[in-house]
Amino acid sequence: MDYLKGLNDRQREAVLHVEGPLLIMAGAGSGKTRVVTHKIAYLMDQKGVSPYEILAITFTNKAANEMKERVANLIAVDVDRMWMGTFHSICVRMLRRDIEKIGYDRSFSIYDRDDQKTLIKECMKELNLDKEMYKENSLLAKIGELKNTQVSPDEYINDNYGDFRERNIGEAYALYQKKLRFYNALDFDDLLIKGVDLLKNNPPILKKYQERFKHIFVDEYQDTNKIQYQFVKLLSGHHNNICVVGDSDQAIYSWRHADITNILDFEKDFPGARVILLEQNYRSTEAILRVANQVIKRNTQRKHKNLWTDKNEGNPAIYTRLEYSEEEAFFVARKIHHLLYKGYKLKDMAILYRTNVQSRPFEEAFMAEELPYKVIGGLKFYDRKEVKDIIAYLKFIQNPNDNIALKRIINTPKRGIGKATIDKMEAHAEEKGESLYSAVLERSSVSGLSARAINSISPFADSMNILMAKKELMGLKEFIQETMESTGYIAELEKEGTIEAKTRIENIKDFLSVALNFENKNPEGTLEDFLASVSLLSDVDKTTDDENVISMMTVHSAKGLEFPVVFLVGMEEGLFPISRSMESLEELEEERRLCYVAVTRAEEQLFITSAKARTIYGRTDYTIPSSFLDEMGDTLEIDTSQEKKKEIKKDPLEVKRTMEYNKDNFVPKPVKKKTSNVEVAVGTKVKHDKFGSGMIVSIEEMNDDKKIRIAFDGGGLKTLMLSMAPITII
Repeated sequence: MDYLKGLNDRQREAVLHVEGPLLIMAGAGSGKTRVVTHKIAYLMDQKGVSPYEILAITFTNKAANEMKERVANLIAVDVDRMWMGTFHSICVRMLRRDIEKIGYDRSFSIYDRDDQKTLIKECMKELNLDKEMYKENSLLAKIGELKNTQVSPDEYINDNYGDFRERNIGEAYALYQKKLRFYNALDFDDLLIKGVDLLKNNPPILKKYQERFKHIFVDEYQDTNKIQYQFVKLLSGHHNNICVVGDSDQAIYSWRHADITNILDFEKDFPGARVILLEQNYRSTEAILRVANQVIKRNTQRKHKNLWTDKNEGNPAIYTRLEYSEEEAFFVARKIHHLLYKGYKLKDMAILYRTNVQSRPFEEAFMAEELPYKVIGGLKFYDRKEVKDIIAYLKFIQNPNDNIALKRIINTPKRGIGKATIDKMEAHAEEKGESLYSAVLERSSVSGLSARAINSISPFADSMNILMAKKELMGLKEFIQETMESTGYIAELEKEGTIEAKTRIENIKDFLSVALNFENKNPEGTLEDFLASVSLLSDVDKTTDDENVISMMTVHSAKGLEFPVVFLVGMEEGLFPISRSMESLEELEEERRLCYVAVTRAEEQLFITSAKARTIYGRTDYTIPSSFLDEMGDTLEIDTSQEKKKEIKKDPLEVKRTMEYNKDNFVPKPVKKKTSNVEVAVGTKVKHDKFGSGMIVSIEEMNDDKKIRIAFDGGGLKTLMLSMAPITII
């Protein structure tokens, strides 16, 4: 096969470079995945490199799977012999094999954000830290920062001994790490840190991997942090054939400790490195690229390049300034209706905003207009309580030292094991230096436990012991189903009998499908392999793209995605660029890169909007347009049509609440209906003008309104705003 066919000159040059370090500086939409996959296929087919000798690191499992599929389509080899995955999944693979050499058991648990929160709460309680002074998220963010900058708890405590608050943070960090170790668990930061520790402190293991991986590829190199840099530097130390792909103009994750200097200093870190620029864009029209180039050229922390395309000029990027944030949302809804009329599909369109809080008016407008949408970054399948409960059962069965998982499941479903009972067992375990499960097994000797409490614990303990034994004898899907049934979890939901409970059962059954799919793809896969694959899913991996709905997300979430039509909304100073970036040139440049990423998501049409007055965080403020709009200059076409409508505007306070859209014009008036004052509760039966009869299954307070979820007899579950829903109570 001709692996150079269809490649441009620069792409061809990158594929043919096979010896020594290589930096491919790949502009947005320049076909970097195509280059990497052709390069891997070329190495195996033309240079005799074995798939076993290739390591490719991506930032999402989705990207890794896509890369594998593309390589498999190019060359008939066993792509599963390649190590291809995220930094975290590669480290897990290494740690599962050899973590005993750094003092852990290979059945370690991987703690997600919820597990981390539970653990830090434990630490705060033990240290008697004031919840008002020390917030869980702030503590975890600080601990993550210290880990990624490789500052140990002892170092931090010693450096801040005279500062009461900072010393307490250091003590919380120390206890957090001690508990992780005791529970035989690693958080996401630890996966990387322990992976590097394993290589640094075990020369034979390092040598084995260095000699094995003759060619190492790293995608999205601009998003790597210092620990990830150390990881690839160590592994590439023998053959020195490292190819990194990235774009300094798309470095947008400094808040995750990504370090742009990794890509800017590549030539210094890897002497003799070659740099190839990919500047031809295959995604966007010329009009859209002009906007992107005009914005990013103001940055100083970058390797200069200029995106170009041989596509046609395309429609101009259009900027519209609306009166109010609610009007902005209905304006976008109106545009979407027009685009649908022209032949676009809902899934062709994305709403991009700087912060998640901006989604609310768009959700309300789209519900009012009956435009289906999904919020990427909202509650996902794997974040649902019932799914997390089942995962906690599996984590505990795999690793009985995992106190966090045990405390989640011991009384779920209800078994009459109350907090006082758990506290007594926990005190017993701490006194003996054992896990909480040891106390469960020794329940009869736990001081202060009543006979009733012991009787409540016994069936749970027996059930867990049986499941731990069955784990070795059953297939993955069969075992998970056995866990769901034997623990009484499904029976409890069936007994509840509500629509919400039925939905939860459906979600659990979907989880069985996930397990079956994993089992089919990994016939030799174990429970620990399955749990690792679930734990390492990113937001992008958790998102399906097969629904015909509008996508709504932050610009950060949009990284790596593309859409025919993009609406970049809320372009106001203090919002985008965000206000805190004004104090630092580095942060302002990152905001500009974020804007560049947003613009380059658009393939055919780009609409940019802002509002003169925005209601956010419960307050309405007047705004000024984003400075980035000035930087775009004459690459934007200014939409003046809204200015001509000023004379028909009604009372601004009335307009500000919301607007009702009709197909030919904006008719500013409140959309609140009499139902907003009606008392409703879970279980209330209602009738909707379109969906018919149904029952309210959940209610969420939202400012002076309510978000209600209704199970309709013939239309499934729908989420509506009470003030706007055309419903009557039956």
